[in-house]
Amino acid sequence: MSDIVCRWLNQEVKLSRTVSPKALEKDFSNGFLLGELLHKHELQDDFPLFSEGRVSNAKLNNFSRLEPTFQLLGVQFDQNVAQNIMTEKHGSVTKLLYQLYIALQKKKKSGLTGVAMQTMRPLAPAKLQNMKSEIYRERLKNLVPRQTDLNLKRVSEKFQAKFKQMEEKINRVHFENVQKIQKLKEEQRVQDLEKQRLGRRRQHEMMARIQAAILQIPKVLPNRTLKAIERHKMLVKRKEAEDVLNEIKAFELLIKREIEAKDSASKVPTAGQTTADLLSTYSDEEYMKKIQKRLEEDTLAREQREKRRRKLLMDQLIAHEAQEEAYREEQLINRLMRQSQQERRIAVQLMHVRHEKEVLWQNRVFREKQYEERRLKDFQDALDREAALARQAKLEHEEQAQKEVEIHERITAERAQARYKKHYLMCAEILDHIIDFSTKVADYRNLTHNLIPVKIMRDWKELFFSGKPIYEQASIEPLPTRFTSEQLIELSKRSLLDDNDYEEYKTFTGEWTLPEEMAEASLPPNNNILGHVLRTINEKVHPPPPAPFVPQIPSFSTKGCMLGKTCSGKTSCLKILEEAFHIEILSIDTLVQEAIQAFLINETVTEDLVDVQEKGESEKESPEPKEMASVTTIHAKKDSRVEGEELEKAQSVQDVKASSMARLSNRAQLGAKCEKLLKKGRSIPDVLLIQIMVDAINKVPVEKGWILDGFPMTVTQAKLLEEALTGFNPDQHEHEGKNYKKSTLVYDPTAPKKPPPPPPALDFAMLLDITDTMVLNRVMGQEKSTPETTFGMGSRSPESFSEDKEKTELLRDQIQHRILGFLDNWPELETWFSEKQDILIKVNAEVDKRTLSTKVQEYFIAELRKKEAKAKKKLEEQEAERKKKEEAPPPEPPPPPPPEPEKEKEHSPKEAKGKGGKGKTSEAGKTQSPPKEGKGKKGETSPKGKEDGRTQSPPKEGKEKKGETSPKDKGKGSDKKSSGKKSPVEESPPPPPPGPPPIKPGSEEWVYVDEPLAPEIPQYLVPYWETIENSYINTIKAILRQIRDERHSVLYYLHDIRLNYQEYLQRPDHKQEFVSQWQTDFNNLPDDLWDDEETKAELHQRVNDLRDRLWDICDTRKEEAEQERVDIVDESWLQDHLGMLMNHFFSLMQVEINRFQDTKRLLQDYYRGIEGKIPMEISKRGGTRVPLVNLDDDDVPQIYSKIPVVPRRVPSPDGIINKPKSKVSLKRGRTDHCIEALELKYEGDEKTVVNVWQGANSAINHMVNAEIHLKNLEDEKENMPDEDKEKSPQQGGKGGRHAKKPEKKKKAASPEVSPVVLTPEELEELEKKKELKIKIKDEHLAALQCEAQATQFRLELIKAKALAHMEELLKRAVDVYKLMDKWLGARYLAEMASVEKLTEVAHYHIETSTRIQHELILNGEDFYINGDVKVFPDPAPPIRPPPVEKEMNTYLTIKQLNTLRKEFMEMAPKGYLGNKHFTDILYDLVTLNLGTNHLPEAWLHLILPELQELTSLLTVNSEFVDWRKFLLVVSQPWPLPSEEELLETLERFKAIDEAGKGTVTLQQYEQVGLWFTGDVYIKIPEDPYEPLPFNRAEHLIEFFFDLFADFQKDPPELDYFQMLLYFACHPNAVEGVYRALSLAIGTHVFRKVETLAVAENQVMTPSYTDTVTIEELPEVEELKEEKERIIVPEFLNKETISIPTLLKVFQGIKDAQDNHRFFENEKIENTFSEVFKTVYKVIGSNNLEPVELATLLKHPFIQNLLLTYKEYKLPNIKGILQRVDQLQVLSEGEQKMIEEKK
Repeated sequence: MSDIVCRWLNQEVKLSRTVSPKALEKDFSNGFLLGELLHKHELQDDFPLFSEGRVSNAKLNNFSRLEPTFQLLGVQFDQNVAQNIMTEKHGSVTKLLYQLYIALQKKKKSGLTGVAMQTMRPLAPAKLQNMKSEIYRERLKNLVPRQTDLNLKRVSEKFQAKFKQMEEKINRVHFENVQKIQKLKEEQRVQDLEKQRLGRRRQHEMMARIQAAILQIPKVLPNRTLKAIERHKMLVKRKEAEDVLNEIKAFELLIKREIEAKDSASKVPTAGQTTADLLSTYSDEEYMKKIQKRLEEDTLAREQREKRRRKLLMDQLIAHEAQEEAYREEQLINRLMRQSQQERRIAVQLMHVRHEKEVLWQNRVFREKQYEERRLKDFQDALDREAALARQAKLEHEEQAQKEVEIHERITAERAQARYKKHYLMCAEILDHIIDFSTKVADYRNLTHNLIPVKIMRDWKELFFSGKPIYEQASIEPLPTRFTSEQLIELSKRSLLDDNDYEEYKTFTGEWTLPEEMAEASLPPNNNILGHVLRTINEKVHPPPPAPFVPQIPSFSTKGCMLGKTCSGKTSCLKILEEAFHIEILSIDTLVQEAIQAFLINETVTEDLVDVQEKGESEKESPEPKEMASVTTIHAKKDSRVEGEELEKAQSVQDVKASSMARLSNRAQLGAKCEKLLKKGRSIPDVLLIQIMVDAINKVPVEKGWILDGFPMTVTQAKLLEEALTGFNPDQHEHEGKNYKKSTLVYDPTAPKKPPPPPPALDFAMLLDITDTMVLNRVMGQEKSTPETTFGMGSRSPESFSEDKEKTELLRDQIQHRILGFLDNWPELETWFSEKQDILIKVNAEVDKRTLSTKVQEYFIAELRKKEAKAKKKLEEQEAERKKKEEAPPPEPPPPPPPEPEKEKEHSPKEAKGKGGKGKTSEAGKTQSPPKEGKGKKGETSPKGKEDGRTQSPPKEGKEKKGETSPKDKGKGSDKKSSGKKSPVEESPPPPPPGPPPIKPGSEEWVYVDEPLAPEIPQYLVPYWETIENSYINTIKAILRQIRDERHSVLYYLHDIRLNYQEYLQRPDHKQEFVSQWQTDFNNLPDDLWDDEETKAELHQRVNDLRDRLWDICDTRKEEAEQERVDIVDESWLQDHLGMLMNHFFSLMQVEINRFQDTKRLLQDYYRGIEGKIPMEISKRGGTRVPLVNLDDDDVPQIYSKIPVVPRRVPSPDGIINKPKSKVSLKRGRTDHCIEALELKYEGDEKTVVNVWQGANSAINHMVNAEIHLKNLEDEKENMPDEDKEKSPQQGGKGGRHAKKPEKKKKAASPEVSPVVLTPEELEELEKKKELKIKIKDEHLAALQCEAQATQFRLELIKAKALAHMEELLKRAVDVYKLMDKWLGARYLAEMASVEKLTEVAHYHIETSTRIQHELILNGEDFYINGDVKVFPDPAPPIRPPPVEKEMNTYLTIKQLNTLRKEFMEMAPKGYLGNKHFTDILYDLVTLNLGTNHLPEAWLHLILPELQELTSLLTVNSEFVDWRKFLLVVSQPWPLPSEEELLETLERFKAIDEAGKGTVTLQQYEQVGLWFTGDVYIKIPEDPYEPLPFNRAEHLIEFFFDLFADFQKDPPELDYFQMLLYFACHPNAVEGVYRALSLAIGTHVFRKVETLAVAENQVMTPSYTDTVTIEELPEVEELKEEKERIIVPEFLNKETISIPTLLKVFQGIKDAQDNHRFFENEKIENTFSEVFKTVYKVIGSNNLEPVELATLLKHPFIQNLLLTYKEYKLPNIKGILQRVDQLQVLSEGEQKMIEEKK
């Protein structure tokens, strides 16, 4: 449906944007295109206000404007539908567009515009619909979110997503850093542990070494002298060092003092010194002194350093000497104790060696333990790695499997899409054809009055079933040189219809079914003799191909193949079958590998030299191909590939050097070819694969069966395998057939039939059916199980594992291609095995292995049993046939032929001619006789003519009985010769002896003449017959096509004349002008003459004159219509088309006669060629011509002078008048001379057709008799003596009259000639020649008579069909002419009746003396009064006064409210007045009569205390009165809004305030509205002078804008938030405060109600219930209930509120009045500002940012403020006004009582 809708929108409506089915919901989601669609249909006048944006405001605006238009059209459209469209719900737009399309079509049919439709709607439903539209807009605003909210949500979602990303990134970086730190710490800890371990190890080793190297030397006594010396030296060194240190310190101290002294002296210089210093700055003496002093210091320092150096050297020298001394003493001690130390050292070394051995053993044990732990750890690591690799491989495998599945699903989806597209296009084409067929039928039903001809319907059905378009695609007349695709389609259509028409004509079916008068006649038989002649000459020109070579393949017990997809279980099942049944399994892959391996190992076979030579000689001698090494040779096609051509080349025989030779085996040779192709990168062709397979099949033992594994894979391989095993080529058998073209006109029943195809080479073909998904799962499962199973199979080598792995990977890579290859090739293979060979078996392979193998075995056993049953049945049939042959009796010998009397030869040819002609005439006259009676005999009444020649028999029987028919042929020849002589007295021939009846030529027993024929004659006759056949078929098709086109043109013409005549009958007339003029004159009659009787009589007379004039017009129009009908009937169209139809059928007769003439010529040439005679020349006179009808009276052109022409017979007028009335005219009741003339002309045409048919029949009979006469003359000429032949050689071809004189001369000269004596052999040969000539003559004449009879039958059928077509055409034309006459009469009667109705209406108005206001319409045969047109206008209606508001009790009118507002605005523009000032103003209005027009009458009775009380109600928290609040209170009654209504109104204001200024203009205010509307049903009074009721609600809405708007701005703007705060007031002050807070935060404030009670007198209850009052509000009802406690959940009131917003809610104004001139420029300060700041800081908002409302409400000050703030209390002033009313009533009652007393 989406495509149809899009086509309608894009092509018919032509929207500004192209719409596609995929994006339909998105394009219409904003409603702009819907508005454009309605605007294009002139229904949406406010379309320029539509927006193309996709924001919420645009959608809300568009769909708000669309709703009234949809409701106007009657389309179901509400807020739910709008929301579905805006949210792009699937199907919503399509459904709406479909409903809209239907509504627009209805609107288009009605012809109404949008304004007209709106105007025609009743007022009450229109107002109701307006109210529904307002409700719809309000609900739509609630449903559609604001664009700001959407933008905010989008921004928040964006930032939340960004925040999540950043947070994840930070967490990830932090986690990575933590991991790195932990990793570093772990590595550092491991390094530290390793270092500690190495350090401890080294320490242990060092300790072990130290312990091992310790020598237990006895302790030496201390040498006190040496120690004392050393101690003394150390003390000396220490003392010297201390001295040097002291000296250095003293030196440094001295230098420091000198520097300080110089500094102190330089700090306090005198003036003289400074001058001297300045003057002596550049003195040389001072400079020299400094240098000298520096040199002295340097010298002193050098001396000191030298001293210290000498002292240090001395100390070092002394220490060295002491050390040398100690060393010498130690050497001395060691030398003394050397002997004892060596002994101890040896003992220690022995212990050390023992200890080292023990340590080495412990170390070895420890190392072995470490090695074991390391091996276990390495093994565990290896296992972990293997597990990780296995997991990784598993994941990769799953990913690969998923990818493969996705690829397969994509490919499957593409294939499914392709199939769907193919089927969709097919279905679309079929649907288009169905629609075309339906529309064509509808068109022709209109053309033919629901009577479509059967032939036309049959042609349409044929075109429809053939997939051809019924409507004409392009014109092909005249035929162009280059055809377009449409013209080619038209040519194929024409060819198809022509073929169908010809087939019907040929088989006498359909339109050419035999009529009733020919129903009992039998159809003409096939000309068997002509068929035999054509087959004979075709075989001589195109000899049949030789029989195909059948290879000798042994008969195996089982032959089959198992097919299926990869991994379907073929190989596994075949292995089980091989083990169970001992059969051979042949796999093409294995066979190819074995062949290549055989070539690589040079597999050879040994043959003797003699055998090779004999084989070569036999190959040279025999032209047919032979087998080489028991391999069947396969015939390659001409267009095969280069590989196939290379494979078909014969291999050369190598030189033989010994008596025996060795050559490669056939398998090795085939393997060599395969390897050569594979090395070149080419695939192995199918021919070579079949050769390899057949070679393997030949090697299978005969007692074993074989099954092919997965082969053949394509239908080409299947066909090649079939040809290799059976020698049967199906393609060659189907397409080649015989070389010559088989005739379509006649056939030969004795032709050899095609041999039946051999049985299939395979016994069965089994398919293991499995889905693609299962294949993929098995492949992936096999790949997954491959690495796991390799560990458990120890018997296999690693090479086999690697090969399996490579095969698995290769299979995984190729699985998609293999699946696609199988899917592409299987449909053709399935067709081959199931339909053509019927050997296919399907097995469900989606089961386990055991179940599958069981199923396969069951099917295999069933096939074996089936084959055994067939073989047994065949043996039984052969045995029964053999017994039947043995029991059959031998054939009886034929009876001898009857003797031939010599008198029969003396009959004259004239008698034969007369008898033959008579017999032929009688045969032509008998239409019910058998078609072949009397053929081959001239006037004989032998039983031979009664046989039926249509039966067929196999050709072998005729050949077997060839010897039996010679005596019969002689008898026949003698009979024919006996009728050739003429005698004065006719003698009856002697009766033939009793015997079998003679054989009829062309029958099953007839043996055809088979004599040699000159090769030139068949070469000439074959193309000659093809020309005859093609000319016959093409001409008939062309004539039938003309008849078919003529039928269509007749229907269109008759339809056109019907339409034209109807239009002619409906031509305009001038009757309306007379009627309009009479109506004008009648209405212009003066008023005082309407009741005058004479005037009425005059008017009646005028009406009668008008009626007579209109009747005269009707009579004139009738005469003109009758003349028009006569002109149409008298046209020559019908005569011309009848003549054309006759000519078409005459052309068909001519085609049949031409065929007979050409066939006669062919038979004559053929049999003369058999007799050895020269064919006769074609006569210059030409053949027989069928005359045509001359359609024009002019002379025939010279071009057509050879064609005879028949003039049309025009009936005389006297014949038309004197002709008796036909049945049609008698039924009609009156004479129609036009129809009678047509019928008379038709009778003449009918006679012409009959005469032409009779002439054609007589021409056929004449040609047959002439041929018989010619044969007799030739026989007589041949029987004449040789002398007579020499004398008159040219008289044999002339008539019998010229042959009389030579015969007499022959008789006279015969006695002088001596007789010739012939030998018995010559006599016998001469007798055979005579018998052959007689047989040839009989066969020739029988074929000619059979052809003549068929031609006469077809001519009679053509005559009958011609008459039927002409009668049908005449009937259609006459029906149309009669229908025209019927229309004319009905039209005339209707016009007369309409004039009579007009007269009656006129007489009625004359009698009633009333004018005719509405126009009288007399349009043809219709008369009516047009109520839409008035001749003179109606009087104007009175003007209704404007509505006026009435005063009601104490309520102020709108006018009074506006007056007070204007006065208060002038006094206090800001809205605040002092309470005393406000009281004075009211008191002045009441007491000084200033409020007569300002206040209601009840207010004028208020006194000062009551006014003060009223002021106190308005003054709550300050000393000021808000006069706007006062006007708001006194403007009641108006509906008190609920909190939800206030929030909805606020949302609407915010939505329309896109700039966010907080103000709206008057236009925006009217667009948004308030919670109540001004659309109130107002009953319109019937009195036009009575004003309409006053709509107070509508005026109140306008007043509220004036009350709260700021008129200082241009245009005035309204602060909607401040206005809604006024409306938030409530009789309960606390409830009012909460309502104001809800407005401030934009949502409902949840609050805790504690002991809340409202007094009854605080609730306002207005006295009327026209609108919603306070009593109906749910808030007030809740206040009247009992006290309750509601606990507010903590998660509520989370909205934030700022201080400025809070100050707008709580307004505390300082003491200042609004009645001085500077108040407008003053800035009103809020007393709560500082308090709120303090509260915010206490809560925790130091920067005064917004806080949550729940937190704010918990503050004590805010809680107290909520309970004590009274500004939002709605005062109830009704009590004051009610007391005034009561006092007024009492005073009026007292006054009445006083008056009564008085």
